[in-house]
Formats: sequence, structure tokens, C-alpha cells
Amino acid sequence: MIDKQTEIERIVSVIARAIMQRRLKPGQRLVELQVAESLKANRNHVQAAMQRLALNKYVSIERNKGAFVAKPSSLEAKEVFTGRRVIERGIVELITPEKYHKHKSVIEQHMANEQAAIDGGDRQKIIQALSGFHLMLAQIAENSVLYDMFENILIRSALIVALYQKNDVPACATGEHQSILRALKQGDTGTACDLMQRHLDKLETQLVLDDQSEKPLTLAEALQESC
Repeated sequence: MIDKQTEIERIVSVIARAIMQRRLKPGQRLVELQVAESLKANRNHVQAAMQRLALNKYVSIERNKGAFVAKPSSLEAKEVFTGRRVIERGIVELITPEKYHKHKSVIEQHMANEQAAIDGGDRQKIIQALSGFHLMLAQIAENSVLYDMFENILIRSALIVALYQKNDVPACATGEHQSILRALKQGDTGTACDLMQRHLDKLETQLVLDDQSEKPLTLAEALQESC
């Protein structure tokens, strides 16, 4: 007998991966019956998975209409990145050379994982690793309020990047991350802030919010390829 939570996690993973790999498109309807048939899953488990995906902003659920892949607007994307610039500048300003060295092993492990994700070529894992860099900075800044604020906005930002970045390989380059870390290690906060601002500017310019050039896959096709 399949464990309920394990099955829900499987469904969540398949749908999230299809979204992150852009096989499911923004606004595409996720019909529970079709998802259940495609994944050979219990419909109640699919419903629970949709609720979890909605909590993580991957899916929006509309009353009497059902579930849809999230479709952040152009305005929302701009507001998210404006928020990131403000919060991440504050985070960077809090990271002293002392904090850098205190968390050196965490930083080194993350950068190794980031490079491994890039070498592996899985778009979902790359986006998660590159986004994780920014969350790591929030962690080593040692301010729980900023961390909680940033964690929420980063989830929305990562989804926007996954849905709308025009390059197949995410542009949030690990080389730029290394430059920010070098400045922080040296205590050059001003340079680190400038590098972070340029880094986020570049990431935002990679977004294409009105691209309708590709014909959407059917739900069954998208989920089959993501299993």
C-alpha cells in the first residue's frame, strides 16, 4: 500500500518539475481528473497536492474553476524584483567578514552544490541552487526577520524566473555569486551591494513576460515527460 504523504509528495514533485522545466505554461489549467489519470494517482491525493502547490505559489486555485499554473503579471514581477533589491541590499550590508568566516563551511558547501547542479544540467535543480545562494546570504546575515521576509519573496521570484526567463540555462550566474562573496570576505560592503544590484538587474532583464511563441503541451504530455 502506498503511503499517502509519499504519494502526495510524488505528485507535487512531478507537477513542480513540469512547471520549472516550462513544460506547463503560465495559466494552463490543471484538471484534477486528467492529472490523476496521467500520474495513475488517487484523485484525493491530487487535490491535496494542488493545495500544497498553491501554498508554494506554483499553482493558483480559483473557486468553481479549479487549479491553474500560476501566472504572475508583469507588474507583479517588477514589484517582486523591486522588493528583492531593497531586502537583499539590507542583507548584504549585515554580512561582515566575521560572519563570513563564521559560516565559511556553509558557503563553501553551497557553492560546491551550486556548481554540481549547473554541471548536471537539470533546470529545476539549477534554479533551486542559484536561488539558494541568496537564501544562504540571508541566513548568514543572522537577522531572522529579514530572513522570513526574504524567504517568502524568493519563492515568488524563483517561480517568475522559472516561468519567464528567456534562456534555457538560468542567467543567475555562479561567477557573479563568487564576485559578491569575494567582496564580502574582504569587508567591501559597498562593492558587494553594487554587485548584488547589478546581478538582480541582469536577472530581471532576462524575463520575457509576454512570450506566446510556443504551443502549449497537453497536460498529459507535460506530466509524462516530467515523470
